Amino acid sequence: MGALTSGGRPPSANRPGQPRTTLLRGAELILTMDPDAGEGPLGAVRHADVLMRHGKIAAVGRRLPVPPEARVLDVSGRIVLPGFVDIHNHLWQSSIRGGCSDQDLYGWLASCNSTTLAKIDPRDMYRFVRLAALDALQAGVTTVVDWVHPIPYETTERYIGALDDSGLRFVYAMMQTPANAGLVPRVKKELLGPLPLASAQVSVHAGMAGVDRLRRFSEIARDLGVMLNSHVLEHHSDRGDDPIRALRMAGSFGPDLLMNHAIHLTDDEIALAAGHDVRVAHCPLSNMRLASGIIRLPALHARGVKAGLGHDGGTNDTSDMFNVMKAALGLQRALHQDPRVHPTIPAVLRMATLGGAECIGMADRIGSLTPGRCADVVVLDPGTLNFAPRIDWTSQIVLNGQPPNVSHVFVDGRLRKADGQLLDVDTDFVIREAELAAVHLRDTL
Repeated sequence: MGALTSGGRPPSANRPGQPRTTLLRGAELILTMDPDAGEGPLGAVRHADVLMRHGKIAAVGRRLPVPPEARVLDVSGRIVLPGFVDIHNHLWQSSIRGGCSDQDLYGWLASCNSTTLAKIDPRDMYRFVRLAALDALQAGVTTVVDWVHPIPYETTERYIGALDDSGLRFVYAMMQTPANAGLVPRVKKELLGPLPLASAQVSVHAGMAGVDRLRRFSEIARDLGVMLNSHVLEHHSDRGDDPIRALRMAGSFGPDLLMNHAIHLTDDEIALAAGHDVRVAHCPLSNMRLASGIIRLPALHARGVKAGLGHDGGTNDTSDMFNVMKAALGLQRALHQDPRVHPTIPAVLRMATLGGAECIGMADRIGSLTPGRCADVVVLDPGTLNFAPRIDWTSQIVLNGQPPNVSHVFVDGRLRKADGQLLDVDTDFVIREAELAAVHLRDTL
């Protein structure tokens, strides 16, 4: 890693590992997430190779020829699948991991979230976000949707810099106050536009008390051609502000809306979401931590509502999509006392990859190993104490997998993690910087 001033960015911005032609040779199991490319709903291919060229998936198949310029990685005995797509996070909340652990949503927001954000300066924001972004990357997340509360432009620069430096593909879902609404298009143009792995959404709070503001930011999202992103019915008391009615009155209820949590939807609201192709981010670990309730995932699925998975920042406490998948599966089985209830193992794996990509309108680029899609690829090593012996590898990914099983990560064809280690990252330095930021933060609280 190059020289780094405290809390700053590397002088040579983030490009470790330019996209090379790479052949993953001899995978034991490839889950393409494309039923047309292999067997079953996950498009499974056994004893095969994956070829990546110019940042794209070029081919999946057995005994692929080796291009003369290709790097060949032996992945025999391993599992290859698309990178995980985390469609709801707040990476800055690594600053309050484990905090306010005896609070529900609104207690946590008041005691930890609101009191902390305003105290984080631009330098420390970089430190916290970089820590969390690299945590996500090393755990196999290749795309993250980061819902960012209103922060000043200078802090936004550092925030986006940390995301870019991590090597993640990211969607910066920005919220602003009405007085600073002009920052939203400015950030998209000046800070996100030049970055090939970045895109934008507009974040809002939905409720009848703020319909005019909701309408204004919905118009900004439409003008920018991006999705609207809102927390909806996460807590039972949110019913009083009638967010679904507010979103409909603002003309925002449609395929360009991503609703986070959506735990307390009624039958009629689920039918409306299905009829308008609204998308949902499910965050089971956060919902459990905050005692928020259990989403009606089988009912959403039965109506055809698109749903993906999210970590949800500080109340997830770490980045572990394996744990998120297992929680999403287990909550419904426990609630319904039925091991066949949705999501099944294949369904929850799809939610963590292609399903998430569909929710954010990016399924034509990410979420599967279909030729022509971006080469966002994860290699899993099942030869570990927590994973072995082999019984049913597809089930074991969800039920036994852990972040240390992620041996290699590619984003846009660039190798970001190899043999269990992040490339071009001084992890100890990143941790020390985050600890220093935490000391600064504690001194101001």
